[in-house]
Amino acid sequence: MRKYILVFAAFVLPGNLTAQKPVSSTAAAIKSQASEAIESGYEQYQQLALKIWDFAEVGYKETRSSGLLQQTLADNGFTVEAGIAGMPTAFVATYGSGKPVIAILAEYDALPGISQTADPEKRSAGKEAGHACGHHLFGVASVASGIAIKKLVQAKQLTGTIKVFGCPAEEGGSGKVYLVRDGFFKDVDIAIHWHPGDKNEVTTTSALANISAKFRFYGLSAHAAASPERGRSALDGVEAMDNMVNMMREHVPQETRIHYVITNGGKAPNVVPDFAEVYYYVRHPKRDMAKAVFDRVVNAAKGAALGTDTRVDYELIGGTHDLLINQTLAAVMQQNLERTGGVSYTTSEKAFAGKIQSTFTSPVAAADAAALINPLKLVTVAGGGSTDVGDVSYTVPTVGLEAATWVPGTAAHSWQAIAAGGTSIGTKGMMVAAKTMACTAIDLFLDASIIQQATNEFLKARGTYEYKALLGDRKPALNYRD
Repeated sequence: MRKYILVFAAFVLPGNLTAQKPVSSTAAAIKSQASEAIESGYEQYQQLALKIWDFAEVGYKETRSSGLLQQTLADNGFTVEAGIAGMPTAFVATYGSGKPVIAILAEYDALPGISQTADPEKRSAGKEAGHACGHHLFGVASVASGIAIKKLVQAKQLTGTIKVFGCPAEEGGSGKVYLVRDGFFKDVDIAIHWHPGDKNEVTTTSALANISAKFRFYGLSAHAAASPERGRSALDGVEAMDNMVNMMREHVPQETRIHYVITNGGKAPNVVPDFAEVYYYVRHPKRDMAKAVFDRVVNAAKGAALGTDTRVDYELIGGTHDLLINQTLAAVMQQNLERTGGVSYTTSEKAFAGKIQSTFTSPVAAADAAALINPLKLVTVAGGGSTDVGDVSYTVPTVGLEAATWVPGTAAHSWQAIAAGGTSIGTKGMMVAAKTMACTAIDLFLDASIIQQATNEFLKARGTYEYKALLGDRKPALNYRD
């Protein structure tokens, strides 16, 4: 769901924030051990990711995908609790005991309405969904990282608890919000996440707060030619609402993003539709402003119903906070990302990348850019995407990265992203993420002062704000993709 693209200002972090603590020989040896363990599982993890890529299950329907990850963790000694927070495909897998408690977040939902084979030409796989945001890689990398840490805890090289959270329905379903709301992060010290992308960099861009809802209009059916006066068109209600919201765009803060899709507009032109539905997203860097604009969208819906003599109600589907960036943790992760390195393409992978890039509509970086590690920067304006990781970041100190699982220049939510994610290009980026997260977790297990510094920064950044879910007390929208 997230792709941080609207960057208006950025600068390299001051020296005191990017200063890297010397790595002890013990830490270096343990990190090498963890990285080697992850690399040794390359084939296994690749096959696991490709299975989930092929399943392509949408939010809250990821039964096989979630089950596969749960079984992998259970087979590796984790205690798995499934079906948590009212979500059948959510889980938490735990190994170890005591402090610190480090959480790694895993996602695995696909996007509806888009599919693609693992080819550099546009070629539908004939499915109703596809991994256009790379969550098949996301979930597997997180599991691989968790297993590597588990082995170190088991060998008593690390002391504490590792948790892998299975987080469903990130694409609009706000799965992590329910985990936060139900207290599953209350004993967690640090949360680690990542996301597929077309570059290698630590996430220092905030996200847009997001509120989404389905607006449902109800009218009266009639023959559209013989007796239109007897009908009241629910589709007229939807179109009137959309027109009013589109006029409203001129009069909202410029950072606002409003998107909609008509999910049901009737079935036949000669039947006045008695039901129609439109699905809206409202985003803004500030959660309070997102809520204020959403309230105006609700008023537009009410006005549209009044003007078309129809009735409207709405169901709140999702709501996510902006993302709190923790500079302390970002500096630690940057060191480990640089230690891990980027993605090097083989000759055949370069050929694949060239064909993919030939389909882009704007100039792009060379394929070799996938091997680069971007410098650590603090971005002062929120990006163009949203994520339910934001709610986690308002609960515990959180850090994440982007890894080059796609050909440089690839847009998220595209067929090109699905294609690369089904190849070794995607797998290599996934391994970069797994190793970086594992090495970052090792630093946290070995050095309590990092956790304390990150916590102090987190508390200062959150201030007096008391977390409250933007989606209220509703239960998970388990059928929001229906």
